[in-house]
Amino acid sequence: MLKTILAISGKPGLYKLVSRGKNMLIVESLADKKRFPAYGNEKIISLGDIAMYTDAEDVPLKTILEAMKQKENGTAVTLNIKKASSDELYAYLETVLPNYDHDRVHASDIKKLITWYNLLITSGITNFEEDEPSEEGE
Repeated sequence: MLKTILAISGKPGLYKLVSRGKNMLIVESLADKKRFPAYGNEKIISLGDIAMYTDAEDVPLKTILEAMKQKENGTAVTLNIKKASSDELYAYLETVLPNYDHDRVHASDIKKLITWYNLLITSGITNFEEDEPSEEGE
């Protein structure tokens, strides 16, 4: 599921891949459901390809989102990220991902993580562990 959810640099929020065109993708905003083209010169990344630094190995975003869902009982995070201090953000991440890399994970990363989680939950996307069917011939 997360493979079709995209983050586009320079644009707030998350987008769902709707279709592929020549030299562009057609995406739909999860927030307001508006569709528009995203071109190849924009930095576009799938949430399925994102991981977070830990002391051991990088943890996929889907694992972290699933841990957040368990902690929040499937509801949105109530922490106000605009007013929360860095210490509060790090304390929250500590409850979800205890072994995160304290040197390479920044408060802005945690804010983005919480924002994305809340956007996914309010959009009705709650199955983070769902794997895409594997390609034929692998």
